Amino acid sequence: MASPFTWTLHGDGKSLPPGHVVSPGERLTWPRTIGIGAQHVVAMFGATFLVPLITGFPPATTLFFSAIGTLLFLVITGGRLPSYLGSSFAFLAPIGAATASYNQATALGGVAAAGALLAAVGLVVHYAGTRWIDVVMPPVVTGTIVALIGFNLAPAAWNNVQAAPLTALVTIAAIVLTAVLFRGIIGRLSILVGVLVGYAVAVFRDEVDFTAVGDAAWVGLPQFQTPEFNPAILGLFLPVVLVLVAENVGHVKSVAAMTGQDLDPYIGRALFADGVATVFAGSGGGSGTTTYAENIGVMAATRVYSTAAYMVAGLVGLGLSLMPKFGELINTIPLGVLGGAATVLYGMIGMLGARIWVQNKVDFSDPVNLNSAAIALVVGIANYTWMAGDVAFEGIALGTASSLIVYHVMRQIARARGTSMEPASPASAPAGAELESRV
Repeated sequence: MASPFTWTLHGDGKSLPPGHVVSPGERLTWPRTIGIGAQHVVAMFGATFLVPLITGFPPATTLFFSAIGTLLFLVITGGRLPSYLGSSFAFLAPIGAATASYNQATALGGVAAAGALLAAVGLVVHYAGTRWIDVVMPPVVTGTIVALIGFNLAPAAWNNVQAAPLTALVTIAAIVLTAVLFRGIIGRLSILVGVLVGYAVAVFRDEVDFTAVGDAAWVGLPQFQTPEFNPAILGLFLPVVLVLVAENVGHVKSVAAMTGQDLDPYIGRALFADGVATVFAGSGGGSGTTTYAENIGVMAATRVYSTAAYMVAGLVGLGLSLMPKFGELINTIPLGVLGGAATVLYGMIGMLGARIWVQNKVDFSDPVNLNSAAIALVVGIANYTWMAGDVAFEGIALGTASSLIVYHVMRQIARARGTSMEPASPASAPAGAELESRV
């Protein structure tokens, strides 16, 4: 591939024989590529728009920076990594806390700061490799951090559900049923389908006001806002970087497995690109960005991994962001629908943490693993808070810190002492048997 935006035609560009995949450096005919690119934008709607709607950020602005971030990602990764950067749900809790304590501008400063740290991590990974990430942040810690971020948000979901319980319940039911009634891409878009069904119910129940949609222009720039930087909120945002690292590394590994290509040399670039995209978003009024499982789902369903499709997706997203009427239409989604979708999404974030444990076979009969997860989850879910002068450290920051500290301190002591693990329960080991030490 001569440049990030030059692709070779796969076969005749029209058909895709069984067993064939369109690699990142290839494409189908442009009409087919444009169709697949537009499909990626649709797949990302649920993720890209729910974050700004929940946090109060302008949806059109978030879409604008999501599209710009996607195009930057393609350039920085040399056109080798297919990905659309959507809104990261990991930012929901810190944005909400920073906005409540200060204002949206301060929250944007936190988003930009997190992006800068992620970009720095990307540079280190690019030159030093990823081994140090595994050492500092083993699967038990990564899974715990992801889980506590999701469960920390549960009260926010309940607050929205209370605004319209019936609409929220219909939304949840539609999401759940879509996931099991339909195969392929429809089933993978269950969140989006659920939001549309809930929205239809909300319109029927007269919960939607279309006045702003009628007053908005068809073409125009989104609403931009400059950030304010306050060190007091850094404790809320910097732990999110650990989640973004895990998401990006997982995305690269997934694409590599599906395409049969070694993409590890591009992990540093991916982290740096997502960090730069997040800095841009925070600097102008958008939500932080990340890679998404919806990307993987569409690629798996179509067997098309062409970055040309993602270039199209970025351009389509950019075009939609320049339509104020479209942005105002997204803004009309009522709280009941958001509450229903958030109930599922926040729970999914929490369970993604558990999925990391399962996939990596984390052994919770090891007291180091058990305590590293147990303490941090309670701290995060209960939203423990510690004030250090004007700086407030809340559940996510304290939970993240406790998981890292408990794990590494306990692991070093266990190694130094040569202590054996105790079984999790009397029935977990044969009577009289010694448990093998795994520290």
